[in-house]
Amino acid sequence: MSDVRRPIKAALLQVHSLAGLALALLWAVVGITGATMAFEDEIEASLNSHIMRVDASATRRLTPDELVARLQSAGDFGRASAVTMASDPSAAVRIRFARSEGGARPSSVYVDPYDGHVLGSPRAEDFFATVRKLHRWLLLPGDGNGIGRKITGTAAICLIVMLISGLVLRWPHRARSVKMWLKPNLGLRGRGLHRSLHAVIGTWVLPVYLVMTLTGLWYSFEWYKAGANWLLARPVTTTAAMQPKQPRGAAADGKADARANPGNDKRASDPNGEAKALTFDRVWTAFLAQEGDQYGRALLTMPAGAGTAVRVRSWLPDSSLESVRDEFRIEAVTGRVISADRYADKTFGERILAGVLDIHRGAILGWPGKLAFMLAAAMMPLFTVTGLLLYLSRRRHRRLARQPVGHLVPGE
Repeated sequence: MSDVRRPIKAALLQVHSLAGLALALLWAVVGITGATMAFEDEIEASLNSHIMRVDASATRRLTPDELVARLQSAGDFGRASAVTMASDPSAAVRIRFARSEGGARPSSVYVDPYDGHVLGSPRAEDFFATVRKLHRWLLLPGDGNGIGRKITGTAAICLIVMLISGLVLRWPHRARSVKMWLKPNLGLRGRGLHRSLHAVIGTWVLPVYLVMTLTGLWYSFEWYKAGANWLLARPVTTTAAMQPKQPRGAAADGKADARANPGNDKRASDPNGEAKALTFDRVWTAFLAQEGDQYGRALLTMPAGAGTAVRVRSWLPDSSLESVRDEFRIEAVTGRVISADRYADKTFGERILAGVLDIHRGAILGWPGKLAFMLAAAMMPLFTVTGLLLYLSRRRHRRLARQPVGHLVPGE
């Protein structure tokens, strides 16, 4: 190694080691939780197949408001905040609820679309919700508006530094040898085996980790999201995408504002001046006028705070990706379509932005991609263990190699 490269590699090793020691446990938690959520949809569908399907009937299916009314008459479930309708006559309807005064969100329920009776709450919903909060915000207070979001984002940036420094540190003398890059030496023992596993498996997962971190930053920093929109989206789309989201506390603020001004907080005033809660049916009718029977599944979501614009996301019957959807904003009071964002009209860059989540978890490549990303995420603890062992081994090696210094005595 040349005299110039030696101090550079030594400095990189220090950075790589210290950053790894400081953040290894955090990366392991994020990796394990990400792997746990890889096949969340498939797991929930398997666990809840008995309540997600009903016997198809020639009877008219109930409208969203009729379903909500029958649900509320059956028990105190809280205020309905979202309804998922399907064109499939044998698919149950899923209803989600707004957060309570204490900030907790009740479990959603599946209901029969023909008579509105409750089929049950989905299993594993609360489990995956907790895992998701741990993955994104480390279960710290504030959720998406708290410090946890910034910590995981900073850890993602540090992981990029780790990947680049690790690649430089392991660059072999025979860089063109595929065997040197991709085949671990399992015949080694001790430090040699740890180093081989750490370096070679790290090379295997490096592209996946880069994709995960670069897309994961989308959920951590608004400046990163704004930059991505500026780079990939058309100017009009960028302006719309950069509108600030309603804070989670806005719902509570909206309730306080409603007490001062009953015309706000997702309510509309009738001609007599009385406030009425927003309902789904006008939105549902307007959506059907737009889409007809071309949709496969539609999610109607009430606004989180003050306002009357309901968001409707629509997926085609054969859509397998979360990102391949149309999105509408519909005025709940009048049924007027405020905006229609169709996937078919998006540019290539805008489709990348819409598919950040599918790219982040490998779903863009189908189930093989999800499996590959899941395995890569699950391997994160391996680097925590091997990295720590290598650090301790280097410390021990340096201590043994250090020559003892004797004290000079006059006359000797």
